[in-house]
Amino acid sequence: MPISQEEFRAALGRFASGVTVVTTKDALGELHGITVSAFCSVSLQPPMVLICIEKTAGSHPAVEESAIFVVNILREGEAEISELFASLLPDKFELIKWTPGIEGVPVFNDALATLECRVKFSYHGGDHSIFVGEVEKVTASDGKPLTYFRSEYGRFCTE
Repeated sequence: MPISQEEFRAALGRFASGVTVVTTKDALGELHGITVSAFCSVSLQPPMVLICIEKTAGSHPAVEESAIFVVNILREGEAEISELFASLLPDKFELIKWTPGIEGVPVFNDALATLECRVKFSYHGGDHSIFVGEVEKVTASDGKPLTYFRSEYGRFCTE
């Protein structure tokens, strides 16, 4: 018997994850960004990560066109940035501090870590695409990650 979307979402909601904002640009140079929790490492040699983006998202064709993306791993206290990039508001990049990374794609100044990537492979995954990127540059700073669990933001505790 097939499972319902509600059952599937309820089960996946039990998995705690970090929160990222993936940035890119389209063929015209317009900047795009989207909140993404479907992110993971793939390989150490060469360094590769994957992201999954819904095919109907505005950032999806931009990643396909440019074949570049930056994963900005958010830190504790940056839930508002996650919400901003999950919204349909225009000019999102005017509201945060960033610097140009690979081919001018935004790298968030205050991110916990950033990974600048070139798409090496892409796959269809139902209503999402899976983009595997080779990492060309990373930054990492001290701090704690923003977490997400059962539709709520949380904190990472080490005690």
